[in-house]
Amino acid sequence: MAFGGRVAPNSGVGVTRTAPVEPRSGTLPKVWVLLGKGKGGNVQMLNLANALGWPFETRQLHYNALNRIPNLLLGATRISVDTGRSDALEPPWPDLVIAASRRSAPVAKWIRKQSGGHTRLVHLFHTQAPLADYDLIITLPQYRLPQRSNILHLSSALNRIPPTVLATAAARWRDEFATLPRPHIALIVGGTSSSYVFDEGTASRLGREASMVARAAGGALLISTTPRTPNASAEALFAAVDVPAYRYRWRPDDADNPYFGFLALADRFIVTVDSASVPVEACATGKPVALFEWPRRHPSSAWTRMLRRPPLRQLHGALLYLGLFKPARDFDAYHRTLRQRGLISGLGEPLAEPRNALEDGLGVAVERIRKLIEFPPDRSTSAGPSVLP
Repeated sequence: MAFGGRVAPNSGVGVTRTAPVEPRSGTLPKVWVLLGKGKGGNVQMLNLANALGWPFETRQLHYNALNRIPNLLLGATRISVDTGRSDALEPPWPDLVIAASRRSAPVAKWIRKQSGGHTRLVHLFHTQAPLADYDLIITLPQYRLPQRSNILHLSSALNRIPPTVLATAAARWRDEFATLPRPHIALIVGGTSSSYVFDEGTASRLGREASMVARAAGGALLISTTPRTPNASAEALFAAVDVPAYRYRWRPDDADNPYFGFLALADRFIVTVDSASVPVEACATGKPVALFEWPRRHPSSAWTRMLRRPPLRQLHGALLYLGLFKPARDFDAYHRTLRQRGLISGLGEPLAEPRNALEDGLGVAVERIRKLIEFPPDRSTSAGPSVLP
């Protein structure tokens, strides 16, 4: 486990700090962050924990096959945790737990139960459990959660890079890129996910279209793949690029990853549709951002479309509320929000300067959590239905 105000090594993103606010007891709250498998979720939880300004500890969790049981049935339990590979969960219990997504939801409720109902639960993205069981759920448009008093809807992910990190990266990489013609167009390449398949044909098309943009501008590409980029697709992309370019193939634990240098020094950006975090980090620079799109892996099923029709809409809402139905992530809604704010455009569309500043989602989330800790609601020690220990 890691302690207080620290970002996990090689997390790929920096953090933003704000001044701490002491709760009414006069002591700083004790905070746990439940880390999981997803790097993007871990980074956003750590950003939020750091932004609160309170000391925090991390608990790295791994799960066994029981995590596939619906959370409504699991209730408040750690039975789905692989205790042999996970950090210990033992007292003293925290005042606040920050977790993310489905697997950690029953564990967070179990921790609150052990604390006698004292621990407050903040969950990112979705829970796939009854929504009322959590003090605050911080979500994004693609997760399609309903409007509720304990749900905070943000327009963009909790990803921000501190200016000091960008300044250091600019000093490190400026000479490296100096020989390339300007404008420098950073191309940040995603990959295959639950929603998208980044195959060789798609990668090749991206290389050709990005090259056309750079050639028309008389500039160069700064290209970086990411952990999800398949090797064959990376090769196809690089082979299709026929303009001056700096090419970087992502490697784990690489101290010479130029990503922060791209953010600091690029004149504009091309990002791929599969990512929630990268577009936000690019938009935060205040420079133009273009989105490369391709079709989703699984279009909306007939069952999903039927549930959206008026006669079944209430059933759809009830299933979503109880965590028994998880709609496919709607990245169109996420990027549509960024488009409406004038922060991104489509690749090949006329270049436009950003019309609005990026929403300060971290600031909004921090204020909601501080109110939650300073004025905690009454809770019973019961954490909802639980049929497993």
